[in-house]
Amino acid sequence: MDIFKDLLKFTAVDIIDVILVALLLYYAYRLIKGTVAINIFIGIIIIYGAWRLTDFLNMELLTGIFGGFMKVGIIALIVVFQPEIRKFLLMVGSTNFGRRRKFLQQINFLKTETNDETDVDAVISACNKMSMSKTGALIVFERNNNLDFLSQSGDEMNIKVTQPIIESIFFKNSPLHDGAIVVSNNIVKATRVILPVNNEKNIPKRFGLRHRAAIGVTEKTDALALAVSEETGHISYFKDGEFVVFEDTNELNKMIKKDLA
Repeated sequence: MDIFKDLLKFTAVDIIDVILVALLLYYAYRLIKGTVAINIFIGIIIIYGAWRLTDFLNMELLTGIFGGFMKVGIIALIVVFQPEIRKFLLMVGSTNFGRRRKFLQQINFLKTETNDETDVDAVISACNKMSMSKTGALIVFERNNNLDFLSQSGDEMNIKVTQPIIESIFFKNSPLHDGAIVVSNNIVKATRVILPVNNEKNIPKRFGLRHRAAIGVTEKTDALALAVSEETGHISYFKDGEFVVFEDTNELNKMIKKDLA
């Protein structure tokens, strides 16, 4: 009877509490979805649920075991989830408010005639041309994480994305072709950007620093990256620190548009 009385005392604050916890779990799941850490995350949820259940049933021995694991295990979790925690804090601390403004535009709270959707078709066309001529390129698409801290390592730009612009930047004799470019809202924000290089993952020897840099930036932020190999002309797509497999450039085009949306 006491349980039912407690349920009847469910207030608006309790509803908000449940919603916030659900949102926290949802975003934590999205953050580590597709990584090895997802299995650890699910295991933690199961153990926590067992701990609360044994506590509810007054099973003192099991409650003590699970409770001790949860208290001591938090240190181990910080070590295991260090990359994900760093990425989460970066997402919180460097939110791209331009994306939020775009959302407001869509629900008609803010009206503007400008179109800030990245011209993915132009980028893919440029990559196809550079692939045929084996011109190396590294293109980073900014999403929710603001990449100004990376852009500052290169040359600031404010150029609309077009196929000729992308090709001219990475032209072999161009002074801007070294490093990466950062694209945000159909604007090339910076060129010759120096990206963090990942030296931990084992990738095929045919891939060089461009691909390691693409892995590094997509691992540490929620950015997307395209790399064109100077040796083979192969186009590679990276998300969440991993290679993304695609059949052809038409499928790649659709994937990038979906991920940017």
